[in-house]
Amino acid sequence: MSGFLEIIIRTITAFIILWIFIHLLGKQTIFQKAYHLFIATITMGTIAGNLAFNYKLKYQYFILSFVIMGSVIFALNLLAVKSRRLRERIAGKPTTLIQEGKILEDSLQKIGFSIDLLKQALRGKDVFNIDEVEWAILEVNGSLSVLKKAEYQAITLKDFNMNPPSYRIPIELIMDGKVLSYNLCTPPYNEEWLYTELRKRNIQVSEIAYAVVGTKGNIYIDLFQDHQQPSK
Repeated sequence: MSGFLEIIIRTITAFIILWIFIHLLGKQTIFQKAYHLFIATITMGTIAGNLAFNYKLKYQYFILSFVIMGSVIFALNLLAVKSRRLRERIAGKPTTLIQEGKILEDSLQKIGFSIDLLKQALRGKDVFNIDEVEWAILEVNGSLSVLKKAEYQAITLKDFNMNPPSYRIPIELIMDGKVLSYNLCTPPYNEEWLYTELRKRNIQVSEIAYAVVGTKGNIYIDLFQDHQQPSK
């Protein structure tokens, strides 16, 4: 087999294997650049590049590398889905950079984020005045989520002839059928309040995939059975 033909075959093979890898792991590989997925993307790309051009190494070595790496990432994804604690260790967790209008310098220093980088990220969200921000959270995939102060929020038809509403950061109540007790320590949101709300809706904690109090105090509940409980 000529060198050109072998490179063509290897390149096509590398593309097909990468295509299969992406489809097996799902769209989160593209959307969510979590720690393990970021590493996987770089590693698999490197392996594919070597498969395409390093014809001195045998096919089976590359295939074995793909299988091992794919199996490790697939196992980590399963663990991340099953356990919130493991998910934070495997994929990382969001970091709050601005809380209630105050910049958290310790958080910035911990992740190696400067004020200039924070301002640049805010400008990417069309926020040029940092004093407009109530909350800013750096997500696991590297994007910045911003909640503006109430007086800087866009006005909707519902807001006409009304006083500016009060906004707060969402409070997660239940995830994967387990109560997040550490989030239920700020009045009026405590465990007694939570169980009262669940009794009103005739729902058990074990039935709930995700429950959260939104920025306006509304309750969103998503059940494992894939039908939603209307917000309060």
